[in-house]
Amino acid sequence: MLLEIFGFMHMSAADILDILMVAGIIYLAFRWIRGSAAMNIFIALMTLFLLRVVVAAFNMQLMSALLGTFIDVGVLALIVIFQPEIRHFLNRLGAHRLARTSQSFLGKLLGIKEKGMDSELVKEITEACRSMSESKTGALIVLPHKISLEYIIETGDRIDSMVNRRLLMNLFFKNSPLHDGAVIINDGRIVAARCTLPITDRQDLPARYGMRHKAAIGVTEDTDADVIVVSEETGGVSFVHGGVLTPIHNINELKLLLSKSLDEKDEAGEQAE
Repeated sequence: MLLEIFGFMHMSAADILDILMVAGIIYLAFRWIRGSAAMNIFIALMTLFLLRVVVAAFNMQLMSALLGTFIDVGVLALIVIFQPEIRHFLNRLGAHRLARTSQSFLGKLLGIKEKGMDSELVKEITEACRSMSESKTGALIVLPHKISLEYIIETGDRIDSMVNRRLLMNLFFKNSPLHDGAVIINDGRIVAARCTLPITDRQDLPARYGMRHKAAIGVTEDTDADVIVVSEETGGVSFVHGGVLTPIHNINELKLLLSKSLDEKDEAGEQAE
């Protein structure tokens, strides 16, 4: 009798698929917000949803309508409250290989060609990093690939200048009004400075990592960009890719990593063709 009330006696293959898909969505949502402040809200919404299913099964129309309205309003409130987390999720979804392939296809269809870093650009960046490392000038240089960083560029000041080691050093000079934040370099040009990057939520990072390192890890977790960090405290240089931070012991290592990043980028574009 109880199974008949909930409709389980007349289940079809489509109903089973529907249940599995909903269970998968709930599982992914649980993994996404696990350990965050949204967890309690998620549990509350799931409880209300199950309660709505129960009252609907017993044909309690007034209670069902009341719970349905409350859940609909609650979902809209969640979208507003957790807008940064939703953007983070969509950015990670966009970083998926299938999404990057689709983006590359659309770029070719629209005639948009992606420009890579040439050897002169790599030299200018690495020489600037070496000088800033010697003078212990803090720096944060972001090198985007296929995923747009327009929402990050909008947080800073647009420059649109050729990449020059002296300009980079001046931008990060401690008395410069643009030194606090990240510099975005794209298509061989300095696009913007004083940009704000998302901070990683990881709790397992060593205490020696400052806000620059956490910001570098955060943006590489959200996008496919590479980041170069120069520590203001130690002068150490680090290269960050995919949320993994690699300490640089000499400038040739940095040149190799930048060149390797460029090669992988070109290979991804060729495979997409």
